Amino acid sequence: MTPAPADPSDACNSLALRKAARYLGATYDKALAPSGLRTTQFSILQKLNAHGETTITRLADMIAMDRTTMASNLKPLAREGLVTVETSATDRRARIVTLTPDGLARMKAALPLWKSVQDRFEESFGADEAAGLRASLTTVLDSGFDPWAE
Repeated sequence: MTPAPADPSDACNSLALRKAARYLGATYDKALAPSGLRTTQFSILQKLNAHGETTITRLADMIAMDRTTMASNLKPLAREGLVTVETSATDRRARIVTLTPDGLARMKAALPLWKSVQDRFEESFGADEAAGLRASLTTVLDSGFDPWAE
């Protein structure tokens, strides 16, 4: 049996994950800064590029974010003309998000910056370890919790 840590927060899965996420997020944000994008914005543009136009709700699901936070994250991208957010023609309650040509150009311009920091992380952490980390974190998303359920 493993002894309990002196500081109970040292055994907190959420704290460990958040610390690592803040550390990596700041690292990626710094690398992407010349593009004018933050990591979350870059990820949104990448998802739209890969999947095409989609609803705010579906995009939020793809990024594991609640719909309200996604809508907030889309506002500056829309202001800059990188995405459009329009009412669905088939469902007036749904909002459709589309990557604009300017958004695609900005995402493509940021891609080498992202690739550079991605490569540096994998070099430092280990490519196999990084792949294992992503696999483990994907498994976390399938752990049975429903944090945004109403």
